[in-house]
Formats: sequence, structure tokens, C-alpha cells
Amino acid sequence: MRTLATLLGCTMMLSTVAAAQRSPPIPGGLGLDTWTRGLGIDAGTQGPPGLQLIYRLIDFSANTSRDGGGHALPIPGLNIGARANALAVAFTTKPHGAPYFTAVASLPLAIVSFDSDVPPVALENTGLADLFAGLRVGWQRPRYDVVTAYSVYAPTGNFDPQDAASVGRGYWINQLSLGGAIVFDRTKDQRASVLISYERNQPRRGIESKRGDLLNMQGGAGASVYKNVTAGVAGYVLWQVADDRGADLPPALIGAHTRAFGLGPELDVTIPKLRMRVDLRAEWDFGVVAHPQGLLFVLGVQSLVWMPAIVAGAGKAP
Repeated sequence: MRTLATLLGCTMMLSTVAAAQRSPPIPGGLGLDTWTRGLGIDAGTQGPPGLQLIYRLIDFSANTSRDGGGHALPIPGLNIGARANALAVAFTTKPHGAPYFTAVASLPLAIVSFDSDVPPVALENTGLADLFAGLRVGWQRPRYDVVTAYSVYAPTGNFDPQDAASVGRGYWINQLSLGGAIVFDRTKDQRASVLISYERNQPRRGIESKRGDLLNMQGGAGASVYKNVTAGVAGYVLWQVADDRGADLPPALIGAHTRAFGLGPELDVTIPKLRMRVDLRAEWDFGVVAHPQGLLFVLGVQSLVWMPAIVAGAGKAP
């Protein structure tokens, strides 16, 4: 009897711990969608031909989450974190008489966490997140750029329907993008750009649930403040345009459409001798509905490790 009582006691204790680790449903998830908003002032610009290595740290943190009416959820001690360390490779070519063509791929190492006092939850996962791959076509003129792209997010990251802090989203995303940039002087010291993306989300694996499609706009404007240093403002808009669906969708999330705006400063430093650029930006959320509200911090380093030789007369019209 004592052994049976001990086993029953251990089972009840483990059940209590497991229940305590079940986080309340958070509209919009834990901010993994912020990883698609890592661009700023040059979001819609066309890059030069060559091979680029890109490192990008995207860190989203929030202590507040809002429901479908824009009201703060009553979760004491809430702390949400979604950090991605992404290394990307981008190859751009410019055939004579044709637009620019760019292929890019990226695989982030992510840390996702969820903590709250009531209910008592402490979740954290680290691992490789979803694979990103894209193709871009762009046109560059003296005073403006135009770009369009198709990208896909493959659900390669670990996803557990019972774990709110999964590093993977558990579904495919097909993304179509259109954007552009404009420069206000011949030296390109003053510029602005925007990139608009439509994200078509597929059903989650292992659960009968589907995230509604999203419209994402990001960009900014800046001007040279010192030699090779640009300062400006970056921002984004996230708008859910279709309902979340599925039999396993929590009742609290039914009918909730995510909406979020972000705005903040950006600083870019170009190092011509190293063919390198470093950009830093911080964007604060406002006007948030059905999504965590917090701060998005981005650090990016781009290095043009190879560029084609310049052929005399290549830039002239045939």
C-alpha cells in the first residue's frame, strides 16, 4: 500500500508540474513572425552583384501580450523572448541586358522562451529554426530601385504543439514580396525604401490548426550624417488578413486578427575597404492587437566577399 501511495503521489506531482508548464494561449504566438522583419532603411533596395555573407541578430522581447480587442492579457510576470542568430548566403548576378537575379538562403539558431508567475511557467528551447530560401529579381536605376521576390520558410525547426516555446513554427510559409527604393540626391546620401510581403501560411503539422495569412510591410528612410555613416528611422506594419482556423485552435484565439506597428532609430556604418556594412536598429511596438507587444532589436553585418570583375563597356546599352 505504501508503494502504491508513493507511486500515486509521484504521478500527481508530475501531473501538477506538467500542468504548470502549460502556458496560456498567446495570440500571434511568441514573436517568431518578427524574424521576417529584420530589414530597415534598405528593405527595398537592390544589392550589387557578387557573393555576400550576412549575419543578422534579431531579438524580440515582450512583457505584455494583447488580445483580439487590444487589451493587455492579465498574466503576471509575463516575459516572452524570441531570438534568432541567422547566417545567410546571397548570390547576385546581373546578366547583360537583363535585371538583377539574387538567390539567398538562411538558417537561424534560435532561442525561444516563455515565463510567467501566474500560471507558473518557465519554458525555454534552443535549436535550429526554420530554413529560409528566396529568389529575387531587381531593377536599378540612377534614382530608384524596384525589387520583387518569392521566398519560402520550410518547417525544419523543432515544433511541439504542446510546447509554446518551440523554435519552429511547424508550417510552410510562401511569401511574395514587392518593393522599391528612391534616392533624393546623386550621391545616394538621402534615401528611403519599402518592402511589402504577403505571407501565405500552410496548416501546422501534428495539429489541426492553421495560422491566418499575413501582410507585412517594412522599410525606412535615412540620410548621411558623417562619412560612411547613415542615420534614420525604420518601421514595420504587420496585418493579419485571414482568420486562424482549425478544430484544435484555442477558443481564446478564434476571430483574433493580429495587428502591430513598429518604429525606431537605425544607424548604418559602411566600411568600403572591407566591403562591409554594419546596421543597428531598435523598433518599439505600438497599436498592437492579438500579439505580444515589445521591442525588436536588430544587428546586421554584411560582407561582400566576392564581386565580379568590371568589364569595360558592360554598363552600356547594346
